[in-house]
Amino acid sequence: MGEDVAPGCNEGATCAQLDLPWARSPPARAAREVILRGVFNGLLAYYTRRRTTGEQRLYDEATPPVLFVANHSSHMDTPLILCALPARWRRRTAVAAAADYFYGDRRLAALVSLAFNTVPVRRKGGGIASLEHIEALLADRWSLLLYPQGTRSREGDTGRLRSGAAVLAAQHQLAIVPIRVEGTHAAMPPGQSWPRRRVWRRRHPVAVTFGEAIRPRSPHERDQAMERLQAFFAGREPVPAPRGAAIAPDLAFPYASAMPSPAALDERRPQL
Repeated sequence: MGEDVAPGCNEGATCAQLDLPWARSPPARAAREVILRGVFNGLLAYYTRRRTTGEQRLYDEATPPVLFVANHSSHMDTPLILCALPARWRRRTAVAAAADYFYGDRRLAALVSLAFNTVPVRRKGGGIASLEHIEALLADRWSLLLYPQGTRSREGDTGRLRSGAAVLAAQHQLAIVPIRVEGTHAAMPPGQSWPRRRVWRRRHPVAVTFGEAIRPRSPHERDQAMERLQAFFAGREPVPAPRGAAIAPDLAFPYASAMPSPAALDERRPQL
């Protein structure tokens, strides 16, 4: 989830300090299921005609935790994806949300944390402290939904993708499960706070497609992983991952034989 910078955001706080862990407690998870299935599921059914494909891949190709990586053009994307996920995946999935937008106001932060299990991330980096809560979540076997565009597309296209998801997946040896979302830009584009539907018009067709899992083996393979994601988001068949490819000997953190300095660690942290 991403957007323009919100005025009044506490830029001095780390993302770990802005995070609201209570949103992942059993009572909050139970409340979120009611919100998603009882409220958002009904709203989506009224405003859209949904189609979900490829969800069987979650059972055949992936083991939690994973990084779900999706294109992003509407605030509708997050509830649509969460409602499309099988329940056992949805209940253990957090959503990366822009700290500079969703966590500038405590009430908004509490609302999105409860409804969607968001966790704050800096879109422009922020050093080790900016990802320590993400690292803890992954270690606790939570999956994470990321939008590598960093913000919603104004034209509905994918645009440039940041490679932080591929670096994070390689560092933690996680699979990337790509998700292509279609139709939400027409249903609720940026600048529109609510989907529109006139009674005599058909509902907006939207689709969620789960793609083949991508497994970058090192941060050095981030470009290939992002190319496959870009192709999938564009509806093209992604190029198969190379098998048995040699890994460059000068790979950076955490695969090099010598650990880099703390300053270098900060510079190499992925920007989500």
